[in-house]
Amino acid sequence: MSGDILFLSHRMPFPPDRGDKIRSHHVLRKLATLGPVHVATFADDDRDIAEEVELASIARSYRLIRRVKPLIVAGLQSILRHQPVSIPAFYSSEIAAYVAQVIAEHGISVIYAFSGQMGQYIPDDFDGQVIFDFVDVDSAKFDAYADKANGLRRWLFSREARLLAAEEIRLARRVDVSLLVSFEEAELFRERLPSGARDQCDVRALRNGIDSRFFDPAAVVPAPDLSKYPGPRLLFAGQMDYAPNVEAALRVINRLLPAIRARLPDTTFHIVGRNPDEELLNHSGKGGVVVWGGVDDMRSYLAAADLALVPLEIARGVQNKVLEAMAMALPVVATGDAAMGIGAQDGRHLLIADSDQDLIDEVISLATDGQRRTLIGAEARRFVLNHLSWQATLTPLVDMLSAPPTSARDVA
Repeated sequence: MSGDILFLSHRMPFPPDRGDKIRSHHVLRKLATLGPVHVATFADDDRDIAEEVELASIARSYRLIRRVKPLIVAGLQSILRHQPVSIPAFYSSEIAAYVAQVIAEHGISVIYAFSGQMGQYIPDDFDGQVIFDFVDVDSAKFDAYADKANGLRRWLFSREARLLAAEEIRLARRVDVSLLVSFEEAELFRERLPSGARDQCDVRALRNGIDSRFFDPAAVVPAPDLSKYPGPRLLFAGQMDYAPNVEAALRVINRLLPAIRARLPDTTFHIVGRNPDEELLNHSGKGGVVVWGGVDDMRSYLAAADLALVPLEIARGVQNKVLEAMAMALPVVATGDAAMGIGAQDGRHLLIADSDQDLIDEVISLATDGQRRTLIGAEARRFVLNHLSWQATLTPLVDMLSAPPTSARDVA
């Protein structure tokens, strides 16, 4: 590869403390080993801004913009422009000007765009290579939201799904390579393309990895404040204002935990992650539920738990919360959607169940069998070490960036 790389990301890749930022963080670091990288990205909060020094240390140049546009404004703009809400929500004239300047002045040969919101910044006349990391199929996620909603929310979610699907098709036709986080997600993306585009568009999987040297149970002390609970201690980790995570946690609180505590009265359910939803906070301290919010070191809480319970009903792509638990040798009970794309074997590396009763049964079985918990946790960590290091999962990027750009693209 010759020339510089332009990396576009809808969220600041530092700190890597949530699923999308973990992936963008490691992709950016890999790209920086292959050539000079220029970065255009958005900060959500002061914590992101505080990491600007990290961004400056890796980027040849960058533009970091604090995203402050209210959602209602983005919604109105989306209606006027017949766009998905996420497009105007992530539009910045400063980012657009920076992209034009960098392309003009720095001999950009590759644009790597991370997440569908950033497609609007790829110039139609850019003749270098474009790699687009969709991560997962956003339109399918909003279809799932619509299926579970009613009234106005159903209409809003259906509209977003329809317009996102059109944007995904446009971008897949425009770029050289479309990346998804798993083989299953790539196949779903391919199936949702028009029949004429499926053979023309290069759709591939670029799997998530895990830093198993960081997520190592031997490297941390279990959190004393969680360890004091008698157990079994069930844990759910994630960004806790994200709707699918909130729904999964409420599923445990309302439908799973009461039945588990009827058999194992000392069972506690621990929700660990930033910005917990108000409804979750209202349950904290009641019926075995403990909401911790954001913590300094997630590893110590994973080390203090007895098992991770991940009953997601809407899940796209690979769940980092599952990978992190497995790397920490914490046995996982998860739905099939939550385990998708990891490649782990049910019954050996983790336990998969989908119905409420099956989830309850698997949790009780595992919670009452310490030897089996230890064995599954050890097998999970071994699987991660052997198959899911970031070094291994990002190796295909080298070949992608060495390939010449597609000679003709459909930019209509």
